[in-house]
This record gives sequence, structure tokens and C-alpha cells, in this order.
Amino acid sequence: MSLTETAALVSGAFDSIPIIDIGHASTNEERAALALQIRDACMNVGFFYIGNHGIPEETIDKVLSAMKAFFSLPLERKMKSKIYHRQSAHVRGYEPLLDSNVDPANRGDLYESFVIGGEELVPKEGDDKKVDDDSTIIENQWPSEPAGFREAFLSYYHAALGVGIVLRRLFALALDLPETFFDDKLKRCQIMRGLHYPPQTGPEDDGIIGIGAHSDNMQCFTILWQEPGIQALQVLNSEKKWINAPPIPGTLVIKSTVHRVINRSGVHRYSIPLFFGTDTQVEVEPLPSCVSPERPAKYGPINSGEYVQKLMQEMYQQSFTASDDAIRHDDGQ
Repeated sequence: MSLTETAALVSGAFDSIPIIDIGHASTNEERAALALQIRDACMNVGFFYIGNHGIPEETIDKVLSAMKAFFSLPLERKMKSKIYHRQSAHVRGYEPLLDSNVDPANRGDLYESFVIGGEELVPKEGDDKKVDDDSTIIENQWPSEPAGFREAFLSYYHAALGVGIVLRRLFALALDLPETFFDDKLKRCQIMRGLHYPPQTGPEDDGIIGIGAHSDNMQCFTILWQEPGIQALQVLNSEKKWINAPPIPGTLVIKSTVHRVINRSGVHRYSIPLFFGTDTQVEVEPLPSCVSPERPAKYGPINSGEYVQKLMQEMYQQSFTASDDAIRHDDGQ
């Protein structure tokens, strides 16, 4: 059955999220079998967990420790102009509480984050900050404290990047495309955020939650690590019901459909999404395997970089600024 024929049968009324073991993907047969599982999960749910992802626990522990140390700093030390993300042309660095608002129905998102892009852990000799002669690497903005922050973030970044390279080829197979179809389209625009969600204590109807309902529509897919033991992430199904996506030890979440975060656990929550997006020069259009005479394309081509820039402007224009509102919610943890 073709993708378009299968799509006509999808209901999306899921009440659980599948787990896919990607530990065996060395042969064509294994990758083909995994691709079918991923296709089913994406078409019916839009979220899935992956097990045996290969990121060492030590790498995760170090980046979590670095995040906790940084986010516990006083606000004025985190808001130094050098690392405040609005001082960066490409939104790198520290993002304070309530600085974004992804859902226009809300008043702000109750999280703070630190944003980085690609960078070698050990700079290469003669590195001129260029990629393929036509794209400049965007420099990250690193804090001076805590010690080891950069190394911890980049070690996790590169480990998760390896997972994403495996997944982008499995996604291509799931879409009935050549395995290397996305290799020259998803090379440079991987962005990572270390996220801190303080406990949400305000009224449920005050328009401020961890992060409002949204899909990661600036990206192709997202690889998410969640701190164990804290339920906060929820996924919306086709019946408009919110389904919990609790942390499962040893797994990562792969997501793209509508979700939100509400942290009413009473404790501070940390997570790390790595966003896999198309490179800025790529023209995005419906894939041949996803359209047919009966299901023609609904959208025309669009430039990836221009599209993302438009969404970022909308996201931050609707947000609070790092003012008294952010300070009021920062309990100095």
C-alpha cells in the first residue's frame, strides 16, 4: 500500500506512544523493518520513543549537571549581554523565563533555556568558520561559568547528532525515498536547547504554562531527552485529548506533532531537545511519495531559511521580555 493510500486510513486517535528499538540497524533488512515501524508511528501518532540509542549515560549526566549549575545562577549573571540570546543575530545563548510565547492564546512560556548550534569540541587548525564554501557557521555564545559547561553541552550535542544521522536515513526509507535522500539537505541546521522548567504554581487558567501547545514546525524532527521521573510532556491526539508522554529510562522521544509542557510536579524539570532542520538554502516542497492525483499537493515550494525566520519573529514578538515578569518567576533555584 502506498503512503497516500495509507494516509487515508489513519485516524490519529491514539492513547499511547510506541517504543522502537533502533539498536539493530546495520543491515538493509534491519533498516527496512525499522523504517516500517517509524512510518506507522509517525502516521498514527507523530511521537515515538527510541531505545538503544547509544548515548552514554555519563554524557547525559555531565550535561544535566552543567545545566543545573548554570540555571541556578542569579538572573543578572545569566543575563550578561554577551550570552543573552536577543543580542545574537541567530538566537544563540541564554533565553530567560517568559521570553517566548509559542501559543498566541497564552501569555508566555515558563521555561528558560540555553541554545547552541554546531561546533567542534576541539577546534580544527585553520578553521575559517565556513562550510562547503557557501555557508558561514554561526558562532555560539558561551558563558564563563560554570566550569566545563561548553564541553558538557558539545559532548551531548555530538552524541545526539549521531542518533539524528541514523534517524534521517530511516525517515527517508519510511517515506519510500532513497536512504541518502536527506543527507545533503539536513547537514548544518541542528540546534540544541538545554531547558529548565520551574514548578508551575500559578492558576491553571492564567495563560502561563511550561510551553504552550505547538508543533516543532521549524524542523523536520526533534530528538528529546527528558529528566527521569517527572511527568510534564503531553501530546495532542486527533480527538483533542492530551496524552501523557512520561520519561522512560534509557529512551529518547522523537517528536513533530502538537505537544505542550505543564510542570505541576512540584520539582524543577530539565530536558534537552536537539532540533533537526533543513539547511537554510533548501527549497521545501511536498515529497513525490506523499502526493498523488487523488491527494495533490496542498502547498507550494518555500525557502527553508525564510520560513524559519518568519516563525521566529512571530514567536518572540508575542512574548514577554526579560523584565520584572521573568524575575518574579525566578526563585533562584
